[in-house]
Amino acid sequence: MRVTGYRTLTTVQEWGRPVGDANGVFADGAVPVSIVIVDTDEGISGVGLGPHVEIERIFAAIDGEDPRSVASLYDRMLRHTFKAGHAGPVFGTIGALDTALWDIKAQAAGEPLWRLLGGRDRRVPAYASGLDIALDDDELVAAYEVYARHGLRAAKLKGGLDIDRDRHRLGLVRDVLTEAGRGRRPGLMLDVNEAWTRKQAVRHVGELERALDLIWIEEPVRRWDAEGHATVSRGIRASVATGENLTGLEQYRPLIAAGAVDVVQAAAVWGVTHFLRVSALAHAHDLPVSPIGNSPVGLLHAATSLPNHLTSELQDLRPPVGVSIDLHVEDGAFVLGDSPGLGVRVDESRIRAVGGRPDGQSSPNVRPERAGRRLLPVADDDASRWQASLAPLRVREDVTSAAHT
Repeated sequence: MRVTGYRTLTTVQEWGRPVGDANGVFADGAVPVSIVIVDTDEGISGVGLGPHVEIERIFAAIDGEDPRSVASLYDRMLRHTFKAGHAGPVFGTIGALDTALWDIKAQAAGEPLWRLLGGRDRRVPAYASGLDIALDDDELVAAYEVYARHGLRAAKLKGGLDIDRDRHRLGLVRDVLTEAGRGRRPGLMLDVNEAWTRKQAVRHVGELERALDLIWIEEPVRRWDAEGHATVSRGIRASVATGENLTGLEQYRPLIAAGAVDVVQAAAVWGVTHFLRVSALAHAHDLPVSPIGNSPVGLLHAATSLPNHLTSELQDLRPPVGVSIDLHVEDGAFVLGDSPGLGVRVDESRIRAVGGRPDGQSSPNVRPERAGRRLLPVADDDASRWQASLAPLRVREDVTSAAHT
């Protein structure tokens, strides 16, 4: 079997509501999703969800190779980016190709990837993650009631801009999950997406912990700040979770060596091989791992074989437009299917008909100019401008609802 070519597509994740974090919001709820499809001479194609930056240069490392040699081809792709480096979106391209190769390897073996990797249990524990910073109270409660109906009893909220607002919103979700769990205490996490300085982080979480029991605080300071993460960890009761934006084991080593991370995370976009290696490094230090991403299907398969997997992020309950995945959610867990490979199927004609959305400036991918340098919580006028930017979307929703009525 040989790799013969690739195709790239861009679809969208249609949330149907605003989604975002402390850095920004996709007001229309349409989040771009990049896809790479790798073809072989035996008619088997593999799918990877991730970017295709510099893909011609990176694909040259696997072109004509046996796709079943996944681990070796992963290192070969890294070597092809030696001079410029493999960080950022380039690492995502390597991850997308790597995931597609694992998909091919498992399909060729006639097994789901979780079985090929040595998994015993197809169930992967999950927590709810609504990318919910732009939601008002009623919308927040409604969103987490849906997660609760699928058995989710742990939730990660977006926040970091205002202590009182974070305390209030975490309390609302706590009450939803407590009621759904018939009084059982839920798990609560807060993700601030690198929005704070070290002192801000300790003060903010310390105030929250007067009223709430947080499992972890996620990315409290900049991703590379090992000393800062360690300072935060020593100053609060909650665990510190980080790692989703780290690209390569060399970026994890300083954090682990400094005792700066309690829950080691890896993003689905970086690929299966990366996650397996990060998990082995974490396991050597008795640390749990947790995959991050809206469609972390490759990492979910890998998680079934790991001794230190803790829980995986569950964002939207629906797959991206034009994508179907052989899994479902029940009793608070992803349940993987028996389809060979990843169980991902792509409707290319539908995706091309929909077309991708440009990643504009008003998105969570653009760091605000004053991030980490705020003296006071987000001002009322800033919040009003934010809500005003969402008004056109809500008007369109109202018109659509009226039309259906």
